[in-house]
Amino acid sequence: MNYVQRILLIPLFFALTACSSVYYDGLEKIGIPKRDVMVYRVEKARDTQEETKEQFKSALHQFTAATNFKGGDLEAIYNELNDEYEASVSMAEEVNGRIADIEDVSEALFSEWEQEITQYSNASLKRNSQKKLNDTKAHYRQLITSMKTAEAKIAPILRVFNDQVMYLKHNLNARAITSLKGELGAIKSDVSSLIQSMEKSINEANAFINTMEKQ
Repeated sequence: MNYVQRILLIPLFFALTACSSVYYDGLEKIGIPKRDVMVYRVEKARDTQEETKEQFKSALHQFTAATNFKGGDLEAIYNELNDEYEASVSMAEEVNGRIADIEDVSEALFSEWEQEITQYSNASLKRNSQKKLNDTKAHYRQLITSMKTAEAKIAPILRVFNDQVMYLKHNLNARAITSLKGELGAIKSDVSSLIQSMEKSINEANAFINTMEKQ
């Protein structure tokens, strides 16, 4: 079974069991080590961040378009903004889940690695393995910190989106549009900062994946 075939089985096993230990043991039995699961999950988190970045760009575009309202069906504007808000919430939840998945497998991987290091009788091999573990942990901490930094910037934007969408829902008039305009500058700045953080995190993910695949 080659690497691609083994990786393709990961989602299947994930669907079959919710227990981490059983899940990882099952994967090990068919030749998929925890490190491969970790790489797979980092890849999925990276892809989710890409999608999230695009979703918030789309939401900002719709928000901006709403502030340019010159007359017509305000309820339609509300529905469009609400759709963007709900899609953004959905992506935020997925980002959170992807990060949690990475943390779960990293804990299992590092715990197993540390335990196996104690079993070496060859001092040189033991030192080499310990150094590799330390380096991997350091790179991992850098990755997860970057992901969480980006994730932390999502919630404040969603709160503003939610406030404005609800206000528009109950005030389908010029006052609601004025409120939207008043928040536009801050939202643009916050979304821009989020996108920059997402891109940094995506780059960190790519670097981590590259490092893991070379080990």
